[in-house]
Amino acid sequence: MTTAAALLPYGTATLGEAWPSSRLLAAPLRPLAPGMVLAGTALTVRCKPGDNLALHLAIAAAQPGDVLVVDYGSSLDSGPFGEIMALACQMRGIAGMVIDGAVRDSAQIAALGFPLFARGLDIRGTVKQDRGRIGEPVAIGGVTIVAGDIVLADADAIIILAPEDLPAALAAADVRTVREAQIMERLRQGETTLSILGLDHGGPA
Repeated sequence: MTTAAALLPYGTATLGEAWPSSRLLAAPLRPLAPGMVLAGTALTVRCKPGDNLALHLAIAAAQPGDVLVVDYGSSLDSGPFGEIMALACQMRGIAGMVIDGAVRDSAQIAALGFPLFARGLDIRGTVKQDRGRIGEPVAIGGVTIVAGDIVLADADAIIILAPEDLPAALAAADVRTVREAQIMERLRQGETTLSILGLDHGGPA
């Protein structure tokens, strides 16, 4: 069975070009450390800013290969997720997290190697009172994400696609990867991008 992890070798730029119906998050969410990438199945979480109980509940409910996709209201006033929770995620086989909000313990999470994409950092703590919502649609960066959607994230972007599109999107990404490899080989042989792409038809008359 094909899983979302099969997308990792392609990256967001290739997949986004090869499969135009993939959805691009516009929010300024960035990887916590260089080299972080993730791919998995979205487990959506709506978490009240200033309260991280919903995240604890989501970690307990998650299945291996899930990506926690967290609507934290774009808040940067507290850090609801840190090193202990990142380790808890790893122990449950969670593939990573995307949060429209802040986190803390950035160096420690990076050392663990847990892929995390966030809006920012904040060391202030939270309470644990509001259960939030798990598995309901969330809206982040102009994109509505539902539980079960496929998430791919790297240094370039975060993109979402419908799970039923995964096999065709993988095939399209593979075709594009082969084509780009051929172009790069022709460049190494001395051709120009103008000739390879058929753009050497001369300038304006």
